[in-house]
Amino acid sequence: MVAAVASFLDARQNRGVWHLRIDDIDPPRQVNGSAEGILSTLIQHGLQWDGPVAYQSHSAPAYEQALQQLEDDGWLFRCLCTRTHLNALGACGQNCQETLVDREAPHSLRVRVQVDNMCGFEDGFLGFQPVVKNEIPVDFIVRRRDGLFAYQLAAAIDDAIPRHTHVVRGADLLKSTHRQRWLHHILGLTSPHYSHVPVIYDENGNKLSKQTGAKAVSASIPANTLRRCLQHLSQSDPPSSAVTPSEVLDHALDCWTGTRSTLPVT
Repeated sequence: MVAAVASFLDARQNRGVWHLRIDDIDPPRQVNGSAEGILSTLIQHGLQWDGPVAYQSHSAPAYEQALQQLEDDGWLFRCLCTRTHLNALGACGQNCQETLVDREAPHSLRVRVQVDNMCGFEDGFLGFQPVVKNEIPVDFIVRRRDGLFAYQLAAAIDDAIPRHTHVVRGADLLKSTHRQRWLHHILGLTSPHYSHVPVIYDENGNKLSKQTGAKAVSASIPANTLRRCLQHLSQSDPPSSAVTPSEVLDHALDCWTGTRSTLPVT
């Protein structure tokens, strides 16, 4: 919800349109009705998107085309590694790129990374983000062993759609942005402007998400939820007279200061 509020306000203040994308490329981990729940929650909080909702599951042809281009250009290799064989950064741990792996053998597809040719970027909220060599793997998965498209590939292709000029998301995805920008580079795509907002953690230091068992956002008092999001984003508190989502959002829009001087790096 925090990222949704930040991206909504940033788009509206800059007189842009706010597009919504549902990342649904991992059927085994999907919860029935979760997409519908997200849409309903956003509407109840006054966060109305522009245009049709984009579903990643509808973009398979674009992902296949990108994989074919990566293969034709020599960036891909087949990898036999399971989790037990990976190195500390999740890269191939068995030197599979130097092995002739049978296409019929269970394998993932990985893309080679030339860290020296990667560039940092100016984050809209957090300022310049350099490439830290020891934090970037020498390769990463773009298609999983089960045949599903990997998040890094899907997000990179969808982020580079020409009408998408800015992407706002949680700071937990900051390291992934470097990988996705690398895919843009070798595929000849233009990266959007990225901005990352602080995420919320529980008392044990775990990010609140469905993977960690966090409860769904309550819509019982949406104005209060919006207030908490604005507080987390270090924004001005709406007046007590603002009791509806639209009133809270109107105040937030007037006072929005989504810059690196106001958003904490956490």
